[in-house]
Amino acid sequence: GLALAASIGATAPAWPAGDVLTGSITGSVSGLPIPRFVSLKSDRVNARSGPNKDQDVRWVYTHVGMPVEVTAEFENWRRIRDWEGAEGWVYHSLLSGRRMAVVVPKTKDELVPLYESANLKSAVSARLQSGVLGTLRSCDGSWCQFSGKGFDGYVRQERLWGAYPNEKVD
Repeated sequence: GLALAASIGATAPAWPAGDVLTGSITGSVSGLPIPRFVSLKSDRVNARSGPNKDQDVRWVYTHVGMPVEVTAEFENWRRIRDWEGAEGWVYHSLLSGRRMAVVVPKTKDELVPLYESANLKSAVSARLQSGVLGTLRSCDGSWCQFSGKGFDGYVRQERLWGAYPNEKVD
């Protein structure tokens, strides 16, 4: 099969994730579930240490479409966590509801199979490296239709960061 790699240019330091929200609550500002997955709308997104422009910029995300998890809301700010566990506050208009995902193998060197259909017995059309970014077309709780530059197929849901276990995505 074909091996594909893509760099998403994450430059965030691996600093502690802070308090972790468990369960799903509703955001006091948006009325949307927290936590929830969204993606970055811009190729330059400042992640700040707190929810206002006076706070220090901890790092700058430079990859449009990168999936992030909203873990809190404060006015027009959203606290996000990336696939490496780093957190920061970003302005809400820099986030999109478009569902994206990143390939996360069990081990760093494992290549994750991309199947032609949502079935372990179907043909493997590619093998994806850790960090490959793509669009979540749909998920049924076990499989996600996943596509990106030069690939389109199905991946086991637990091999993607950008969809919760057993979550259905239309």
